[in-house]
Order: sequence, then structure tokens, then C-alpha cells
Amino acid sequence: MAASSFRTNQYTSSQFVESAGAILFSLTTRKVCLVRLITRDEWLLAKGRRACGESRLSAALREATEETGYKCRPLLVTMQTRATPKIETDRTSDMPQTYQDMSEPFNLTIRTLGEQDVKLIWWYIATIDDAAPIGKGEDAFEVGLFTFDEAIPKLKYVGDREILQQAIDIVTSTYKLEVKAIGRKD
Repeated sequence: MAASSFRTNQYTSSQFVESAGAILFSLTTRKVCLVRLITRDEWLLAKGRRACGESRLSAALREATEETGYKCRPLLVTMQTRATPKIETDRTSDMPQTYQDMSEPFNLTIRTLGEQDVKLIWWYIATIDDAAPIGKGEDAFEVGLFTFDEAIPKLKYVGDREILQQAIDIVTSTYKLEVKAIGRKD
């Protein structure tokens, strides 16, 4: 029996937890939503664990709404992915392809938890439903809408800053927004 030539890690269902998060944009105000965990005074991106039987996208939208109070929906964007198109006409190479009107995850974070456990965090891009009333978010969080320039340095963790910058780049490119985020060299 041969072993794969690729570096491979396998995890049983008791060794991984799946989470999903959504970067919430308001295109009308050109702002992004962040949550501040009050007990630790840390600004973060909205995310949480996926429930059994729930799709990753549904989990991301549910968690964002629960934590922020904002009803949201996927924001369709143009982005690169290695996924195949909905209708595969020929053999699609395993290379990044650019597709329009995507609501697929744009990033996956794999966080090591101890020696043998991992947390998978699937990241999506969403938009605030401006027509819906604002609900009550979770008590553990303060919610804020910030310009792209303000949002990035507010985030506590470098990884969150990189994820937000990637989402901003995708959204500004898709919607041709004239916004310069901190740290970009335009």
C-alpha cells in the first residue's frame, strides 16, 4: 500500500471544529462592520461555530446576524477560486480561475488547537440588508461600522487584518469603489 506523496493531515470529527464568519459590508456607506468583545476589549470579525446540518454559508450569515444584529445576505463578488464552475464544460485545470457573481468562501483559516486538534474558519463576504430593521446583537459584543481605513487598524489580530484587507480588495475591485485602505500601495 502506497502513501501519498503530498503532505497530508487527517482529523477525526472529534479533532476539528468548523466555524464560519462573514465580513459585513455596507456599500451605501462604504463601511465595514466589526465587533468588539467587551470583556477583552478586542475588535474582531464576526464568526462562530457551524451547527450540525447547517451549510457553511448559512452559518456565516447566522453568526454575523447574531453577533451584530444586522440582517445580511451574501455579497456577490468577482474572485479567484480553484473550485470548478457550476457547469463544467471541459476538464477544468486545478489552477485558480476568476469567476463573477461568487458567494463562495474567499479564505480559509486553519488554527491549531493543542497538539492534535484544529479549528477551520471559512470566511465569506456579505452585505448588510439596509432595508431590514437592525436587531439586537449578542450582549458580549459592541458593534461598529467603520470606514475601510478605520477598520483595519482597529482589529486586534494580524490574521484578521489580513482577511479584512483581502475582502476589501475583492469588494473594491468588484464594485469599482474608490477607497484606499491603510497599508495599500496604490
